[in-house]
Amino acid sequence: MQPTNPGRAEIGLIGLGTMGAALALNIAEKGFRIAVWNRTASVTGTFVAGAGALAGNILPTESLEDLVAAIAPPRAIILMVPAGAPVDQQIAALRPLLDPADMIIDAGNANFHDTERRAQEARAQGVPFLGIGVSGGEEGARHGPSIMGGGPPEAWARVARVLTAIAARHGDTPCATWMGPGGAGHFVKTVHNGIEYADMQMIAEVYGLMRDGLGLGAREIGGVFEAWNRGPLQSYLVEISAAVARAVDPVTGGAMLDVILDAAGQKGTGRWTAIEAQHLAAPVPVIEAAVMARNVSARRAERQAGEALFGRDFGRGAQEVQLTIADLEGALIAGKVLCYAQGFAMLDTASQTHGWGVPLPECAKVWRAGCIIRSAMLDRMAAALEEDPARNLILAPDFADLLRWHHGALRKVVAAGALHGHGLPALSAGLAWFDLMGRARGTANMIQGLRDFFGAHGFERLDGRPIPHGPWGAG
Repeated sequence: MQPTNPGRAEIGLIGLGTMGAALALNIAEKGFRIAVWNRTASVTGTFVAGAGALAGNILPTESLEDLVAAIAPPRAIILMVPAGAPVDQQIAALRPLLDPADMIIDAGNANFHDTERRAQEARAQGVPFLGIGVSGGEEGARHGPSIMGGGPPEAWARVARVLTAIAARHGDTPCATWMGPGGAGHFVKTVHNGIEYADMQMIAEVYGLMRDGLGLGAREIGGVFEAWNRGPLQSYLVEISAAVARAVDPVTGGAMLDVILDAAGQKGTGRWTAIEAQHLAAPVPVIEAAVMARNVSARRAERQAGEALFGRDFGRGAQEVQLTIADLEGALIAGKVLCYAQGFAMLDTASQTHGWGVPLPECAKVWRAGCIIRSAMLDRMAAALEEDPARNLILAPDFADLLRWHHGALRKVVAAGALHGHGLPALSAGLAWFDLMGRARGTANMIQGLRDFFGAHGFERLDGRPIPHGPWGAG
């Protein structure tokens, strides 16, 4: 493609790691001239040398001063550096070289609290700043990510042409949208990642039941996932679950899955989701269970000791479960609906708390392509949220019908797991939340009575009478 601005670059990028390099190539491929800089100069040279025909749209620079000079004002510079202190250090080094109208865009995996602080500092200085969530991994960054923008709407409008051009497409709609001011974009990305944790955990749980409860081999399990990907569970994660299960280890010739250590890593965004949910009093038990499960997975020695001590007591001597593949599919469908409902409810609570005005239907639309949690179900979720964004998704007719149809399978699967010692934390947490949400008269009245008994905290009465305390110990 010919550069749209053959003189200076239209946009700049700092940080040519895996994601930064992929994003820079994406921008260049879409016809935008981009100036790049990396702290290690040799990385820049290697990147440009490997850019092939796209090198004509890339301006390599050797210093921050060169980078700024290479970009046409008013400038926009994307930061693709590690989250946390490195972002603050890069902003501190870059800002004195920029004009007041020049914009810094943090496109890393930032904690939204940091983005809120940086946005406030930028407002105080009278300079533009955007914090954008970018999802899709290296492949998405290179060929079309999902982009969630946060900051002043006028700042988003300045670079929307570039960001929508490089984003994934769902039909003719780019998966790049402004989500609100300040840290809204990075918060939406954080919740996306929390849902991603939960989605993967539920997939792992049904994989475990197929492997340990039904005795299926990895290749057979891959075939199940492949079949599921042609139905309601059609999604990127189910698609690649099939590929992962069917992969062959080049060393042993056996299943790749069978030689992978069962300890899952994490970069913290799922944990951030769980922490913020607690601060917001927004229940996301499926995500919290997924984070817990990853933490437990890291305790391998303790788990081995636990199996040696309790294995027979937990019924693991006879691990076979009386479940069908259809039961597992139904449980995963129900779990997915419950997980996403919790995530969208959390987004709504955060939006109201922080005054962001996050457009929930647009969140669902942005996630339909490019990102890790993209799935066919998001189209239906976007439609339900457009109809009534304040309504919990489980109460929307379409998803209420799905839950009526599949909650029985979820119950059967969770019960079988409990009876036969198969840990199903995410599916179990989803079912418990669903049952709490489906009962108008719960049991918190007992908690309120206990709190009043030992702490005189008071309570409200069902009949509305102004009697704030009980007759504890009156007899």
